[in-house]
Amino acid sequence: MNTTTLQVMVIDDDPKFHETYRYYFHTYSEYSLCGIYTSAEDALDDYQREKPDIILSEVNLPACTGIEAISQFRKIDPEANILIVSNDNDFDTIRTAFKYGAVGYLTKPISKKRLLHALNSIKDEGAALSNDIVKKIIDTFRRKSYRFFSERENQIIDHLCQGDTYKAIANKLYVSTSTINFHIQNIYLKLDVNSKSEALNKIRQLDYA
Repeated sequence: MNTTTLQVMVIDDDPKFHETYRYYFHTYSEYSLCGIYTSAEDALDDYQREKPDIILSEVNLPACTGIEAISQFRKIDPEANILIVSNDNDFDTIRTAFKYGAVGYLTKPISKKRLLHALNSIKDEGAALSNDIVKKIIDTFRRKSYRFFSERENQIIDHLCQGDTYKAIANKLYVSTSTINFHIQNIYLKLDVNSKSEALNKIRQLDYA
């Protein structure tokens, strides 16, 4: 991913949100809106020309849905970073989005601050989830797996549950971000995964009933 201003492509079929997105990106210093589209098909046509660093896509789109479009973007570019936005926080929808290759899922309403936090999470950590989704997933996972983690690892999970970034967790626990990364890697090891995205894959395989 580029180290300068990152280019973001937005797909939302409701024109009333277009001005809102334009305003948000006008205020961001590290992100620029390279295009806004009402359909996934139009965005796919322009992908090679725009070469966005991040794609923000609504789930409910005409013809090709946002989730269906994920695999098509990744056929063009296996490294494509797709952030899904939706009113729906149903686990089946979330799991499907990540199965197809999304790197983030953000529930509406989306404020300027929440969107910036999600974009920063993708840039810095490679994945982003709304706090409400993080809390549901981790709370469920902890009920099944608390005993597998150390006291410090469970503290980190608590902060992840609150939606904190690695840097914020480090500040709250008075340790370095490298220490947090070390503990995160131990958590991944216990889950038999290598990254946050793989951890999400592991977690979504659990029985949520």
